[in-house]
Amino acid sequence: MLVAGLDEAGRGAVIGPLVIAGVLVKEEDLQRLKELGVRDSKLLSPHRREKLAIEITELVQACELAKLEPKEIDISVKSCRRLHKLNRLEAQVMAKIIETLRPDKVYVDAADVWEERFKHHILDCLPFRVKIISEHKADRNYAVVSAASIIAKVERDKAVAELAKTHGDFGSGYPSDPKAIAFLKQSLEKLKDYPDFVRKSWEPARKIKNERSSRQTKLV
Repeated sequence: MLVAGLDEAGRGAVIGPLVIAGVLVKEEDLQRLKELGVRDSKLLSPHRREKLAIEITELVQACELAKLEPKEIDISVKSCRRLHKLNRLEAQVMAKIIETLRPDKVYVDAADVWEERFKHHILDCLPFRVKIISEHKADRNYAVVSAASIIAKVERDKAVAELAKTHGDFGSGYPSDPKAIAFLKQSLEKLKDYPDFVRKSWEPARKIKNERSSRQTKLV
């Protein structure tokens, strides 16, 4: 039996892509994944993640990646209620990965507050039936999802590092990171708008832009 695990990295970030990864492994190799020491990528150091990513790709049968760039996320967010529409977008991308991997069973880290709804969103986008286990914290409970979490995180970290080489240090790109917020403010001062790799529809980005506009209006 072939088992797939899917997870994402960068969902809450205001800067950079959202990366979704899927890995396909033989059921008898699941224990070997555990023996490698895979777990939720957020609990691992960057160096450990990078080392494990190499070991994971050598062990699994296949690995698929998809990047959702900020512009695509913005279009999705603006077309409907933010979380609901982003959940749908993630489900569509996960379905494409599953279609490519062709597993017998799938474990996914549920992006929706309703785990079953997220599962059905994925199934609605698939041309074939497959057993899907959709759970919160699946990246902590299932090694195959942990493996996907690590692959996705390493890939997002690479994308962030490449952007930083050209545009300067914006930290992790998450709203909780002071470097990210400082970068957003500096971008507006220098460019009068955000660069394309910023999610302009995200509340922190909109709030900073609105505050700047209000200050300018008062000055006038």
